[in-house]
Amino acid sequence: MTVFDEELQHLKEKLLKMGSLVEDAIKNSIHALVDRDNALAHKVIDNDRLVNTLDVEIDEESIRLIALRQPMATDLRFITMAMKITTDLERMGDFAVNIAERALELNEEPVLKPYIDIPKMREIAQGMIRDALNAFVKKDKQLAMDVIMRDDQVDDLKRDVLEELALFMAKDPTTVSRAMKVSFVAQYLERVADHATNIAEMVIYLVEGKIIRHMAPPTEH
Repeated sequence: MTVFDEELQHLKEKLLKMGSLVEDAIKNSIHALVDRDNALAHKVIDNDRLVNTLDVEIDEESIRLIALRQPMATDLRFITMAMKITTDLERMGDFAVNIAERALELNEEPVLKPYIDIPKMREIAQGMIRDALNAFVKKDKQLAMDVIMRDDQVDDLKRDVLEELALFMAKDPTTVSRAMKVSFVAQYLERVADHATNIAEMVIYLVEGKIIRHMAPPTEH
């Protein structure tokens, strides 16, 4: 293995570490809400600095590799995509913080309803993050396509959550504040899934050199 290969491997490891931190943040933020665990919510908020630190380190390392190694073709695409992916991951970390903040607010009030679809959204979105990053590191186009297909599941669940909350607010105006906060959580998770989809789309670019963003979504055969 050349020195450059070792440097690329180190970059991959940092990217996966950042992704793991974001996965944990998403998982813990929803657990903080469902379990009414304020300490866990504060942990998510405090740990966001670790995600931000890795974001900066990966960008700096990527710029250094481009400047010193002058990579070509696939290696250059890999490094530039790594810089873009950290931006998506950092935004996901921010959404986890947003969820934790809503959890702290909601935990001070009576539970509006049992959380059913939101934990499902979290599970799908978290899996999308993990698989999108694995697809990137392994250059696995098929896994990336699978991630993209799952985005619709999160969208459907968000719609169900918002429709149910609208009924609560229509029947009882005193629920409006709580329902709106829960709706924000659903929307944050939907945005997390969107960012995971962005990463999966970058994998297609890495493998094929073809940008599929803004194109029609893939269909299953």
